[in-house]
Amino acid sequence: MRSNRPMYETFLDEHRAEIVASLDGLTEEQARRPLVRSRTTLLGLVKHLIFVEKVWFDEAITGRSRAEIGIGASPDESFVLEDGDTIASVVAEYEQTCAESRRAAAALSPDDVVTGNRRGPLPMQWVYLHMLRETAQHCGHADILREQILAAEGA
Repeated sequence: MRSNRPMYETFLDEHRAEIVASLDGLTEEQARRPLVRSRTTLLGLVKHLIFVEKVWFDEAITGRSRAEIGIGASPDESFVLEDGDTIASVVAEYEQTCAESRRAAAALSPDDVVTGNRRGPLPMQWVYLHMLRETAQHCGHADILREQILAAEGA
């Protein structure tokens, strides 16, 4: 039986690249600009996806706690931008985190079960599909935010 892993990885990598591309050509102020009542900003979405990658490709696979990994306890915290966060620094951390995710998943087949997530044991196939859904959803958010930013600039 043929593995679906190449498809999962291809689609996930396409969405990972799309979220990074949402910041192309923007200023630091534009990337941080709040346009909705929540903490969601374009740069905050990328920072949040760092959290999501670490939850699913570190915590779920290794069983390490979020404190050990160095991430907050809740997803809401992951949108918070620190003074030192820049487009370049957040993108670099995201790309490094994605590379770590690929390495962590490389030894596992889609049918292998990971046990470190709070939901309980899950097959890697579920992890890939969840990550595709989550990343694609945030790419959609990013498209809308970017469109609003560019429209406000008259672009």
